[in-house]
Amino acid sequence: MAVNTQTQVDRLTDEVRSLKYDVCRDQVEESLERWRCAQERSWEKETDGKVTMYEHQPFVSCLAGLYGCQWRRYQRARAQPGECCCSKVECGSFGLLILTFFLSFVFLYFWSEAQNDYNDFDWFNFGNLGFWFPWSLVLLIVAVALFTYIALLLVLAVCLLSEGQRLYLHWSHKSGIVVTLAFSVTATAILSDLWSKEWKTLLLSLQVTAPYLHVAAVSLMAILSWPIALHFFRMNKKVRQVAVLGLFLSVLFSLYLVPLGMYSPCIKEAGTLGPAPTLIGHRGAPMLAPENTVMSFEKAVEAGGEGLETDVTISLDGVPFLMHDSTLKRTTNIAEVFPNRTHLDASMFNWTELQQLNAGDWFLSRDPFGTVSSLSAADRSQAQNQSIPSLAQFLEVAARSGRLVLFDLRRPPHGHPYSQSYINTTLQVVQAHINSSQVLWLPSEDRDQVQAVDPDLQQTSGEKASIQELTDGHITRLNLHYSTMSQQQIRKYQSVNISTNLYVISQPWLYTLAWCAGAQSVTTNSIHVLSNINKPLFLMTPEEYSLMWILTDVVSAFLITAIFIFHWWRERGLPFWSGSRQTHENGPYSKFRTELSDVWSVSSVTVRPDLRSIPNSPSTPHLPTITEE
Repeated sequence: MAVNTQTQVDRLTDEVRSLKYDVCRDQVEESLERWRCAQERSWEKETDGKVTMYEHQPFVSCLAGLYGCQWRRYQRARAQPGECCCSKVECGSFGLLILTFFLSFVFLYFWSEAQNDYNDFDWFNFGNLGFWFPWSLVLLIVAVALFTYIALLLVLAVCLLSEGQRLYLHWSHKSGIVVTLAFSVTATAILSDLWSKEWKTLLLSLQVTAPYLHVAAVSLMAILSWPIALHFFRMNKKVRQVAVLGLFLSVLFSLYLVPLGMYSPCIKEAGTLGPAPTLIGHRGAPMLAPENTVMSFEKAVEAGGEGLETDVTISLDGVPFLMHDSTLKRTTNIAEVFPNRTHLDASMFNWTELQQLNAGDWFLSRDPFGTVSSLSAADRSQAQNQSIPSLAQFLEVAARSGRLVLFDLRRPPHGHPYSQSYINTTLQVVQAHINSSQVLWLPSEDRDQVQAVDPDLQQTSGEKASIQELTDGHITRLNLHYSTMSQQQIRKYQSVNISTNLYVISQPWLYTLAWCAGAQSVTTNSIHVLSNINKPLFLMTPEEYSLMWILTDVVSAFLITAIFIFHWWRERGLPFWSGSRQTHENGPYSKFRTELSDVWSVSSVTVRPDLRSIPNSPSTPHLPTITEE
C-alpha cells in the first residue's frame, strides 16, 4: 500500500507542477509536500483509490477517549462549517450534562456551607436510627466526588468543542450523569424538607462569597466564549446563531448586573467595624472534651471563652444537673448500667444513680467532631473518666474564672416531684454559688417573679420582640439563632442597651458575618478556633467592591469581544459547505487550521488518475480534493 500511495503522490506532484492556469497550484503543492512528510508518522488506509491519512493528535485523542471512548482517529469526526457540533441525541446529552453540573454545584455549595450544623445533623440521625455514623461527612464526600466527575466531563466537552470536534458521549458517562442528577435532586429535596432552615444559612453565606462567585462566574463565561464564538461563526442558520448568541449574552449581562443586588454587612466604610464578638462556649468546648462536663468547661476557659453555656435538668431528688437531651442515651453509658431504663426521661433518675454513669466514653468512641486524634494522651484519659456534673459544680468553675454563664432550664415532666418548684430550686443553687451579675437568665417562665427575687440577674430573652416589650420585661440581652442575623435589628436593639448573642456559630465565615453585623457575642462549639481570628475573613469598603466588580466586568467584556473578533477574522478564510458542494470565500482553496494551533492538517486526499480536457486550454488533470474527516 505504501508503494502505491507513494507512486500516486509522486504522479500528483508532477501533474500539479505542470499546471499553468490553476491559481491554487502553490497551495496544493505545499499541502502535498506536507502530506508526504507526514507519511512517516501517520496511519494510512486505502479504499477504492482513496488514500486517507490520519494525523496524530494526542491531545484530541485523549479528550475524545476520555469523553466518548473514541481513542482512534477514525472513530471521531470534526464538525464541518455549517454543521451542528453534535447530533440531536448528543445535543440532549450535553444539555443534560450542563443541567447536572449546575444542580450538583448547588447541592455541593448548599451542603458545604451547612458544615456549621453537621453535628446537629448527625445527632438527628442518631436519634432516628439508633446508632452513630458521620452521615454529614459521607454526604459531603459523595457530593464532592460526583461534582468533580461532572465538572471534568464538562471540561472535556468544552475542550472538544474548542478543537472543532463533534461530541459523542459514551453510554457509561450518560449513566453517570443520570445517577448524579438523581442524587443531587433527591438529596436537595430531602434536606429541604427535613432541614429547611439551612437555606437561610446558604443565603447568609452569599453575603461573604457572592463577590468571589461573581468573579468565578464571569471568568467561566469568558472561557466558554471561545467554543461558542467558534461554532457561532460556523453556523449557516441565522435562527440558530441568534438563539446561541442571545442565550450567551443574556446570561453574561445578568452576571454583570448581579452585584447591583448584592448586600453584605462586611462591605462598609473604613473605621466603622466594631469590636469582635465575645465567645461563649456551647456546652463548654465540645470539640476538645465531652460536652457538658467539667473538663469541657475548663477547656473553654483555657481557650479564651468569656462565657459558658449549658442545659440544666432537675433530678428526681431535686439536684439540678447538666444534660442537654431528654434521655441519657447519647452522652452516657446508661445502656450498660441501666439497660432497662434507657428510654426514661433524664429527670427520672436520682443523683446517686446519675453519678454511676460515665459521661466521657462516648466522646472517644464516636468522635463527633473528628478531633479526638488531636488530643494528648492525658486529655484522652481525663475525658474517659468524666461524669455528669451538677449545676453547682458548673457554677463553681465559672465563679473561679470570672466567666458569664448562660443556661437553658428544662421543665421536668408531669408527675415529677419538682415539676412546679424547679425554678426556685435552680435559683437557690445559683445564688449560693456565683455572683448573680454573672448569670444570663434565659428561662422565660415566672420571669417577673425571678426578677423580683434577684434583680441582679441579666434577664435574657430567646425571642425577638418590640423594644417596648423587651424594656418592660427588663431584658438586657437577646439570645437568637444565627439564621435570624440582621445588622439593622442588632443596631436597633443596641441603641437601647440590649446586646445580641447569636448561637451556634462554629465556622469562621459565620463568625466574620456576625462580627460585621455588630453582634456583641456568639455561642460556639469551636472556641479554640474562633479565638485565634484577629480580623474578619472578608471586609472591604464600598469603593473597593465597586472597583472589583467593574474591573471584572470590563476585563471580561474586552476578552470576550476580542475572542469573537478573532474567530470572525479567522473563519473568513474557511470554506462554507452547502450540502456536498464546496464553495470558497476570500481564498481559492480550503486551508484548515486546528482550533487551538496554527498547524495544518490534511486528513484525506482523493486521487483521480483520469485526466479531462478543458476546452481552449492544455490538458489539465483533475486536482485532488483535500477534505477533513
